[in-house]
Amino acid sequence: MPRTLRITRSHKLATAVLVAAGSVTAIAATGGQSDAQPAAARSSVAAEKTATEVTAAKAAEARKAAAKETAAKKAAAERKAAAATAAKEAATKKAVAERKAAAEKAAADRKATAKKAAEKARSEKQAANRSTERKAVAAPKQYKNNLDGWIRESLDIMKKKNIPGSYEGLHRNIMRESSGNPNAVNDWDINARNGVPSKGLLQVIQPTFDAYHVKGTPKKLTDPVANITAAANYAADRYGSIDNVDSAY
Repeated sequence: MPRTLRITRSHKLATAVLVAAGSVTAIAATGGQSDAQPAAARSSVAAEKTATEVTAAKAAEARKAAAKETAAKKAAAERKAAAATAAKEAATKKAVAERKAAAEKAAADRKATAKKAAEKARSEKQAANRSTERKAVAAPKQYKNNLDGWIRESLDIMKKKNIPGSYEGLHRNIMRESSGNPNAVNDWDINARNGVPSKGLLQVIQPTFDAYHVKGTPKKLTDPVANITAAANYAADRYGSIDNVDSAY
């Protein structure tokens, strides 16, 4: 009786252990099988350990997968941010390049406009100069056809030919010699008696006129301008200037 009770209690213990591990084992033997109890216990512990390891492995895999997903999301976000930064930098560089190109073009346009304006101004100035030159050639300086005009024209010619003399010197001698008459003729002095009378404003004889005639004036003894310039040229050679003559010369 006591033996049977002990076995029954062992059976109950073994059965309880097996149920906790998820396995129910029918114990048919009722005899001395007390050595099966440690094996069952070990089996239960192993099962529990295996389940724990599987759970831990699954948890590790889950953590690993989560970490991988997080890393992938972070990398994607970083790539997106880098792409956005690169795009912004590219846009900034493009804008800077466009502003620089626009500024250079504007400067080139201003330079071209200024050059064109300068060329136009130079062309207009040259045209104006040519027009002035043509007018100067077409419209020579005008002198009055009187004693004042003859003296002034003679002075301009004398200046070009480096013949000294002043308005006062010419006028003074003309008034003494001919009273301002370009056709005055001296028919009583020695020159007249010799057949070469003095004529014109400054009473010049023909041989003196021929010798001192100034190129560019008429070759006519009584021409007012030709007579004055020839006489002034002669006086410059003999007296240094017509201004130094105060009597018959």
